Amino acid sequence: MIFFGSATPISKLVGEEFPILSASLFRVLLATLVLLPFVLKDFKKNFKKMSQRDWLTVAGIALFGMVGFTVLLIYGMKFVSGVAGSLVMSLTPAVTAIGAYFFMNSPLGKKRLMAVALGVAGVVVVNVFKGKFAMGDSENFLYGIAMVFLAICCEASYTLLGKRVMKDIDPVFASFLGCALSLPLFVGIAWIDFEYDKFIQAPLDRWLALSWWGIATLGAGSVLWYRGVSKAEGTTAAGMMSVMPISALLLSYFLLGERFYLTHLLGIGLVLSSVGLMSWIHYKEAKKN
Repeated sequence: MIFFGSATPISKLVGEEFPILSASLFRVLLATLVLLPFVLKDFKKNFKKMSQRDWLTVAGIALFGMVGFTVLLIYGMKFVSGVAGSLVMSLTPAVTAIGAYFFMNSPLGKKRLMAVALGVAGVVVVNVFKGKFAMGDSENFLYGIAMVFLAICCEASYTLLGKRVMKDIDPVFASFLGCALSLPLFVGIAWIDFEYDKFIQAPLDRWLALSWWGIATLGAGSVLWYRGVSKAEGTTAAGMMSVMPISALLLSYFLLGERFYLTHLLGIGLVLSSVGLMSWIHYKEAKKN
């Protein structure tokens, strides 16, 4: 979860230095290479288990979870601070719950609605006090927030589609296929903004950020999470979900050197309450099952 959380501030570092589409291709390529050794052993077995519906679902994961999420997040983070982006990203559990209600007939309930309301309130704080959350191009702040929000909608789609396909096949294999299938899509669009000089002239710290963005936040993060979930109790996994937004916030201050304002506490308190409540709901459901 810490690896996943680091994606938000890291994407800002990457987007400030590299062409967005080309950097996104590099990220998914690295993740594919990281995941490959973990799927080779049972590759044929998992491949044969794939139904036509599974292939369509994985294609959706590639389109929304890989291409949509990656491009929208890195593009949106160009116009907002790491703290603002992290707070909006904290809405992911709430948006996922709403998506599950509308598309998978999952129960919503009063507690989930309360979690959604708390998360929305936190984002409202970000927009009302945007002077304390904006960084750089403040004129496009709301545009950036909208892009990050669309990114979490793609992330929610990835989660919901993943739940469907991962009932039949290994989740790491599904993640690998999602990355691999997204590569042709990224190759098709990366040429639009590719600039050789941008990559050659980039400093070492930005290359490290780009490498981490692919290797850790997508590749290693997926392996660690799914391997951990398979060995841990469901209640433990549910509780660990709250680590992601906390790590994103802390790393925004540490990696991006962003200034802390007291106003941040209000937004942070609201969104973390939303994440905490949603994690508690998952914890109770996992414990019950």
